[in-house]
Amino acid sequence: MNSPNNFHAFRIHANREDYRAGIETMSVDDLSPGEVVIKSAFSSVNYKDALAGTGQGSILRRSPLVGGIDVAGHVVASTDPAFREGDAVLCTGCGLSETRDGGYAEYARLEAKWVIPLPDGLDLREAMILGTAGFTAALSLYRMEQNGQTPDMGPVVVTGATGGVGMLAIDILTRAGYEAHAITGKMDRLDFLKLLGARQVISRRELHWGQRPLEAASWAGAIDNVGDEMLAGLTRVIKPYGNIASCGLAGGHSLATTVMPFIIRGVSLLGIASAGTARDIRNAVWERLGDAWKPANLDGICTKTVTLDELSSVFDTMLVGDSFGRTLVRIDG
Repeated sequence: MNSPNNFHAFRIHANREDYRAGIETMSVDDLSPGEVVIKSAFSSVNYKDALAGTGQGSILRRSPLVGGIDVAGHVVASTDPAFREGDAVLCTGCGLSETRDGGYAEYARLEAKWVIPLPDGLDLREAMILGTAGFTAALSLYRMEQNGQTPDMGPVVVTGATGGVGMLAIDILTRAGYEAHAITGKMDRLDFLKLLGARQVISRRELHWGQRPLEAASWAGAIDNVGDEMLAGLTRVIKPYGNIASCGLAGGHSLATTVMPFIIRGVSLLGIASAGTARDIRNAVWERLGDAWKPANLDGICTKTVTLDELSSVFDTMLVGDSFGRTLVRIDG
């Protein structure tokens, strides 16, 4: 079919001498090259999107680009035989809004190698409530289980628990049969975290786990969204042969620890790089998200739905730490 023209997109111009972002009219021919054109239905808002959309982070590697690291919709044209018109698909990360145009547009053109068929058990809206955040949380558990993590080893703690990745991680862990604990600085959200499945909620301000290289082991594993002192502390309190999945740096990018947790307790520190995950692993993780690991509380975790026109205000709220839950972007009207 013919490529659609004159559609709306949230486009970012990030030059040294000039930064601006907003709604522009584009055509598919203006978009980054790719084999699959989709009519976008939904996207989502991630911290990385807020940084890119406001110019407060060096996210874009070329300019201008359409924003949005997530997108889901229906195929309208494809030169790759794996995809046919009408197929429901999604794409997260994979250079969107970094090296190529992203999902904040009524149409997106994608590289076929990164397009994922919508898994059975998910609709397009649910897929984007999950988005990069849900994929990152599930990839964390996937990597942990590859390295021997099992529910009978004991509870797994989630830091930054009221963020998108944290909330989804608690729900996913619970669905997968784990006892999930939560660490948060927002104790006013305690009841909600327990609704997601957290058996124990701990205030970040009340953590006192000592400074020795090894302290009393409290958890069998961890999914850490914070980094810095939080991650360093976790290394000292994980049980033998437990795993820590490091997937965020909300508290900072530094890590000051010792090798003793690793060589005495056999603790493993796993790096979670969701953006460039190999296709076979992506398929496996999304299959689980549509089935055994599908969060039970997606509607509660999605606390806001906005349009392309409303993105800028959402970015500002997220960057000052006032957002809660996942924000869905409805693109198809």
